[in-house]
Amino acid sequence: MSELPEFPEEQPTPEREAATRRSTWVSVAVNVCLSSAQIAAGLWAGSQALIADGIHSLSDLVSDFVVLLAVHHSKKGPDADHQYGHQRYENVAAMVIGGLLLAVGIGMIWAAVHKLQAPASIPAVHLLALWVALGALAVKEGLFRYMLAVAERVRSSLLVANAWHARSDAASSLIVALGIGGNLLGFPLLDPVAALVVGLLVGKMGWGFLWNALHDLTDRAASEEQLTAISAEILATPGVLGMHELRTRKTGDMILVDVHLEIDGTITVAEGHAIASQVRKNVTRRHPVLYVMTHVDPAEVSATGQRDSRPGADDAPLPIR
Repeated sequence: MSELPEFPEEQPTPEREAATRRSTWVSVAVNVCLSSAQIAAGLWAGSQALIADGIHSLSDLVSDFVVLLAVHHSKKGPDADHQYGHQRYENVAAMVIGGLLLAVGIGMIWAAVHKLQAPASIPAVHLLALWVALGALAVKEGLFRYMLAVAERVRSSLLVANAWHARSDAASSLIVALGIGGNLLGFPLLDPVAALVVGLLVGKMGWGFLWNALHDLTDRAASEEQLTAISAEILATPGVLGMHELRTRKTGDMILVDVHLEIDGTITVAEGHAIASQVRKNVTRRHPVLYVMTHVDPAEVSATGQRDSRPGADDAPLPIR
């Protein structure tokens, strides 16, 4: 499974929220139609794989509503109970999507194994099941490409997760079509085998999204690329002579930053405060950073304007964490 991409230079905007809602409602409409058609056709044609694929499509409806709920809550500003805002609703939503995928995958595996234990009970499927599976494959692949394009345009990891959820449906429909085709050619075991493979695929993807979201909810740091960019931005601010103890943690698609700034110790408190304020403005304006907590440390400056270590200070390289 592909890792969720990082989006280094985009802030949440009304356009992003509107695009997220619009693409999610498109997904809702598509999945209502698909799940109804697949489950009905699977029951009539006697295909366990097609029924499993229809249940998988039905689970997308739940994840779509989870996305809509997350978008509604994550756009809220800080309040008394959430003083850093509500961006982590996106992480929770991504984790729920992963959990749904994992649960659906396990259920599909269990049903397929149960059927494989009694091969005599596996019926021959009707040709209609194959046509429905191929149609579902085309629709789901189109939905994936549409949602991924929107996710990359508005730079939302949550939408990427939901798009790959749609891609998992497309992959499962391909396997289901192959299994149904094999059943029609006289190999009845291929239908539950297809359902089993789909279950494994869905479960693996669900675990990946669940694990990724869990890391973000437990204060995972920003990527090395983001750390490098933020560090360069801080050091480029006039008046900043150095820095240390740079720490970051994710909140939704945003980053919280803590950093110690080294500033000329002979200037006034007001001047030092102005430099720290400029650091915050530069970093939050040009990077996906929600808030920067700064601590000002005095540094001595030589006659040439270069930073000197204060007596007793550690001369080791300043760490970036």
